[in-house]
Amino acid sequence: MALADVTLPKLPTRFDRVLEKVRLLLGGKPEAVQVAALPWRRNAEGRVEILMATSRDTGRWVLPKGWPHKKLSLAGSAAQEAWEETGFTGAVGERALGSFRYLKGLDSGFQRRVRVHVFPLRVEAQEDSWPEQGQRSLRWFEPDEAARLVHEPELSALLRNKTVFDRLA
Repeated sequence: MALADVTLPKLPTRFDRVLEKVRLLLGGKPEAVQVAALPWRRNAEGRVEILMATSRDTGRWVLPKGWPHKKLSLAGSAAQEAWEETGFTGAVGERALGSFRYLKGLDSGFQRRVRVHVFPLRVEAQEDSWPEQGQRSLRWFEPDEAARLVHEPELSALLRNKTVFDRLA
């Protein structure tokens, strides 16, 4: 599959920004921040492949993601999440490729707005054991296929964006 299909994430309109300000003025909480790793490699043909894992609760295909770790940078936290969820390690980029939003279901039954910053992780190895081993399925996908499988529209747009993958070393 070619990476020629360029789809840019929709930028917030002025109306969206005004609505967000009103929501915050009325007592809404600001978006929480999470981090995700975009584990990637080049296949034998030189094309980029993305590693995805299934979520533990619903079995959907997702990127490894989680809350930032206090003693790590956002990029370091993304790399840590990738190791915990998939066992893969490698070189993480310090600059996010982009971000996406979603509503996280909380134990209380409420939902929290979350912005996830996505950091590239060039996969170099997989450890023999890791914390969530056996709890998820792992699979490599070409970006277009990964974009079709995720449920978050902004993440799908990010995965379809050719310029994102042109930035990978």
